[in-house]
Amino acid sequence: MSVTCVFGMQWGDEGKGRIVDLLAAQSHVVVRYQGGANAGHTVIVGEEKYVLHLLPSGVLQPDTLNMIGNGVVLDPWALMEEIEGLAARGLDLAGRLFVSDRAHVVLPHHKRMDRALEMLRGRDSLGTTSRGIGPTYGDKARRAGLRVADFVDPKCCS
Repeated sequence: MSVTCVFGMQWGDEGKGRIVDLLAAQSHVVVRYQGGANAGHTVIVGEEKYVLHLLPSGVLQPDTLNMIGNGVVLDPWALMEEIEGLAARGLDLAGRLFVSDRAHVVLPHHKRMDRALEMLRGRDSLGTTSRGIGPTYGDKARRAGLRVADFVDPKCCS
């Protein structure tokens, strides 16, 4: 069995998404392994334009399984909005989208913290998207964050 992996240098806008789009049509599984909902990955299929933030590009391929791995910081509201947007366009992800129960969850306080930290930095601000990604990764590194499993089955992780 062969495996094709696309890795970047963790900088945005380096072309990873375009490469994955090209490979997704030939792939059985597409895995999103890191990042958050800050990216605005645009995919054009025929006349249709899709903007994906959290979902792997394989969601546009009817026979491809899609996974969101534990390295992703998951904003559940953004994810649901994205899934509902695709469903409204006739794309059903049932049985084709899987989320790691170890993915850390972006919560509203992470977004507020992100904005506050940017304001405190003033002229030295990082230019974040204020979507709480950095603070969520901070919680993950400190082992203080909440994971998908903590919401699905709180007893599993105690």
